[in-house]
Amino acid sequence: MSSEGKYALITGSSRGIGRGIAVKLAEQGVKVAVHYYQNDGAAKDTLARIRQHGSDGFVVQADVSRTDEVRRMFGRVKGEFGALDVFVSNARPELPTFYQAPMDITLDKWDMALDSQAKAFLVGVHESARLMSGGGRILAITYAPSARTGSWQPWVAMGSAKAAMEALVRYFAVALVKRGITVNALSPGLTEDSVLNSLPQPVQDMSRTWHEAGWTPAGRLTTPADIGNAVRLLCSEEAGWITGQVIAVDGGASLMDTVFPLEIQRG
Repeated sequence: MSSEGKYALITGSSRGIGRGIAVKLAEQGVKVAVHYYQNDGAAKDTLARIRQHGSDGFVVQADVSRTDEVRRMFGRVKGEFGALDVFVSNARPELPTFYQAPMDITLDKWDMALDSQAKAFLVGVHESARLMSGGGRILAITYAPSARTGSWQPWVAMGSAKAAMEALVRYFAVALVKRGITVNALSPGLTEDSVLNSLPQPVQDMSRTWHEAGWTPAGRLTTPADIGNAVRLLCSEEAGWITGQVIAVDGGASLMDTVFPLEIQRG
């Protein structure tokens, strides 16, 4: 799709991955609705960066775990833009609201994860599709190991929510393809300026060392700009034949196997 004159809504775009996506789309002239939950100042900073790239947009607040607020957010998008070309479901609640091991998980933490991810995406697709014409792009930011591993124990609620989101991507891709709307998910590797930064500093340091040593073959962590570049590619007209996919954006991290030590895998 040609980006000039296009409109996007990116949830959780006040910082981190969402901000990286917003800036990359703004570089191509896309006007962006910058969503935030609590940090109004960070959202305004993202909007300022969008304007530095010659584009524009507005800031909108909503709790995406609440259906009525998701619908209100899209009502604001309709009022400001009149239409929508790109919807990126990226927002994630803060770690303490869902981070608990499987045998300890409380229903409120479980509900927060599912409501903020799978249900928010379900409602978001319904609302965004009403504003889209042919060439629309719907994207979910997921985490692929959620659907196939169980090692990160306190991630159980979010992992289950992301797995449900990935399933919805496939169903919506089939439902919307004849309207020319694609639906895909992007799976980042461990990313700077994301959930990593909310973990204790020793965990952050060990994680960076681990990936720089080779568990990410490219030798570094993912950045928000990497994810923004991938979104920009999938929003192009040339990507119109790609739908229903979970695409790893991780510098090869998902290709690595833990069966053998890294030294053996390198040869």
